[in-house]
Amino acid sequence: MKTLSIDVVSDVVCPWCYVGKRRLEGALQLFAEKYPDITPQVRWHTFQLNPDLPSDGIDRASYVVNKFGERGATVYERVAGVGREVGLSFAFDKIARQPNTLLAHSLIAVAEPAQLQERVVEGLFQAYFIDGQDLTQPHTLLQIATQAGMTEQLATDAIDDAALHAQTQDADQAAREMGISGVPFFIFNKHVGLSGAHESATLLEGMEQALAQALDPSAAGAE
Repeated sequence: MKTLSIDVVSDVVCPWCYVGKRRLEGALQLFAEKYPDITPQVRWHTFQLNPDLPSDGIDRASYVVNKFGERGATVYERVAGVGREVGLSFAFDKIARQPNTLLAHSLIAVAEPAQLQERVVEGLFQAYFIDGQDLTQPHTLLQIATQAGMTEQLATDAIDDAALHAQTQDADQAAREMGISGVPFFIFNKHVGLSGAHESATLLEGMEQALAQALDPSAAGAE
């Protein structure tokens, strides 16, 4: 059977993850042109860059200074330039708060994979990096989720469910135990992994390698 699963481990406050999403979209277009009879299944998974931040986040300017020191003012210039290449106009100056992303990831976790989950992920990325919204605020998250097509009840439950939040934390820990220390991280057919916001052509190569292994298990030596 010709199948292709794509698991994306990322964080919605990681600018390279947003770039990686755009490059994945490019790779999927290339894949569709070459393999029109195969529909890849994309799932998004939890990784928190800053899992120890308080639930209401911290001042963004302080976060940048503490993390990057004197480089803070220029550290995002490169990713902003790459963002423009893939059609993203990062507005880092609009971001006032560095959030804990536990609630955002809980929303992603309950979204049905495929179109709904993709829209929720895109909505969170855009809200943070383009619109400068505060992802620590439940009403903001609720608005993002419902605009993406999630029911208000499902979104509210995800925001309020402590058991789900614990599961989301477990998923973050599981990613780290797999050896993932940076995102985005792409896993194709659970065998071929690529770390980083690679160009679309490179992501396509990963897809094709995974597909070849699915069709011919003897090719697994390339893992």
